[in-house]
Amino acid sequence: MNILDKITADKRKEVDLKKSLISVKQLEESFLFKRQTISLTERLKNSTSGIIAEHKRRSPSKATINQNLNVQDIAKGYENAGVCGMSVLTDGKYFGGSLDDLILARASSNLPLLRKEFIIDQYQIIEAKAHGADVILLIAAILTKDEIKQFSTLAKQLNLDVLLEVHNEEELHKSIMPSIDMLGVNNRNLKTFEVSLETSKLLSEIIPNDFVKVSESGISTIEAIKDLKQFGYKGFLIGENFMKTDNPGENAKAFIEKLNR
Repeated sequence: MNILDKITADKRKEVDLKKSLISVKQLEESFLFKRQTISLTERLKNSTSGIIAEHKRRSPSKATINQNLNVQDIAKGYENAGVCGMSVLTDGKYFGGSLDDLILARASSNLPLLRKEFIIDQYQIIEAKAHGADVILLIAAILTKDEIKQFSTLAKQLNLDVLLEVHNEEELHKSIMPSIDMLGVNNRNLKTFEVSLETSKLLSEIIPNDFVKVSESGISTIEAIKDLKQFGYKGFLIGENFMKTDNPGENAKAFIEKLNR
């Protein structure tokens, strides 16, 4: 069983438990469920940097990244830095995140917020909207084509943007459908944790231009972004590079200023 299989198995148990405690109706009655969402897709289309900055305390590949900072300070810092959007990890067991992080980021900024989660049930999409998300992540590796269609259609009905993540050509082919806004290429092999930007370059040629292209994982330099832009990428998800510092917002600001020179 690889790490993705383990996470997914744990997530199914977690979601079943949550569904037994909080109904869909209760989620739909929350204050944040009614708010007007902000489109990350549009922000990326009109941005010179394309940076989506992440809040991530730890991960299976890096035990601890940063446990010392408040999510609200990070959200304010990222917004001040001029990022296009913020990705918030909400998985607890493997990444040290929670839905509270999403709520605090929402209360602290007007950034488009991506709920970074292992979505395996429609319930989690409604939960994302109820906690202030603007965008959901769907991971092709853990979903069937029917699930991708079903989940992305629901997201669009809720005015949520959809970022669909792929790792290879096979996943990409089953994911191309009109209810997807952004196609993200994860440069990290989730089975081996090896990272290669070549993955983004190779897949760029077969991603239709109807979708905003996003490159994820292993992006730490200005040169890497300038290189990937030549392959049509508009979005760049950066997590550890900012989070491993004492001030992610200031580091993001300096990075973006350097990138835009």
